[in-house]
Amino acid sequence: MPDPIICLTQRQAIEKADTLIEALSWIRKFRDTTTVIKLGGSVLEHPDALRHLLLDIVFMTTLGMRVIVVHGGGKAISRAMDTAGIEPRFVQGRRYTDAATLDIVERVLATELNHDLAAKIEEFGGRAMSLNFLSTNVLFGEPLTLTGPDGTAVDLGRVGEVTRVDRLTIDNLAYAGQVPVIPSMAMGSDGEKLNVNADTAATAVAAAINAEKLVVLSDIPGVLTDLDDHESLVHSLTATEARRMIADGTIADGMIPKIEGCLQTLDQGVKKIHIIDGRLRHSLLLEIYTTSGVGTELVADSVAAANRPASAVAPVA
Repeated sequence: MPDPIICLTQRQAIEKADTLIEALSWIRKFRDTTTVIKLGGSVLEHPDALRHLLLDIVFMTTLGMRVIVVHGGGKAISRAMDTAGIEPRFVQGRRYTDAATLDIVERVLATELNHDLAAKIEEFGGRAMSLNFLSTNVLFGEPLTLTGPDGTAVDLGRVGEVTRVDRLTIDNLAYAGQVPVIPSMAMGSDGEKLNVNADTAATAVAAAINAEKLVVLSDIPGVLTDLDDHESLVHSLTATEARRMIADGTIADGMIPKIEGCLQTLDQGVKKIHIIDGRLRHSLLLEIYTTSGVGTELVADSVAAANRPASAVAPVA
């Protein structure tokens, strides 16, 4: 029987069906697993990109994946501080947080942005819950202590690090099909609130709930061997390979602390971390549900060894 004549519209429809078939094995693999997504200011500043990312999240939960969102909001906070006549001050990459700054951080980050993200997820057909100081706080911490070049303690004000995560509340919401939306703030043991770096907050959440994946949405595509060539993207790295690339200078400058943070997260039990450009339309779906992906996947050495084909394992002498 001769092949049927296929018009352009049919060919495009077939290509869409082929994409769905490619995604099938990944959908099965990640159903009933938990993924933590870190939303940063670079993505929050692009409304169209944010809309597609939140649609991706709704799609993922519809396919049976449990998704938790941890977000920052540095640029929005800086704008609010400028309006209030407060000049931002950064110490060793952290925003110095006095009482006035903390009030703005709580209002902008933990209330306005947090509620807006949850509302948008609901608007797009998903179910979400804001977890902040007005509803249910799930992050607890202590003031962060840093040391200056002269060995003395560095004053950061009310900047903290997460020491405990309320896993039960997060799990209950996620298992019920809701997306917990968590701002990067914590409650200190002294009853005072703390401003927390969003990357470290997402890391703490991913480790506490034993997440399958942590996805870091950024304004870069991932690890590049040539910063001027996006075709040089490294799609997958083991922890050992990443450390070697830092040592030989392939991973350099501002990417070093991001990768080092990812390596610490792998050490805490998270199996995989993805760094992707959140500005790319549907980057989440492309990274998780396609074979090639669009970002860089960092994998713990133990996970890489377990997934290696038997033929690739050297015989025992």
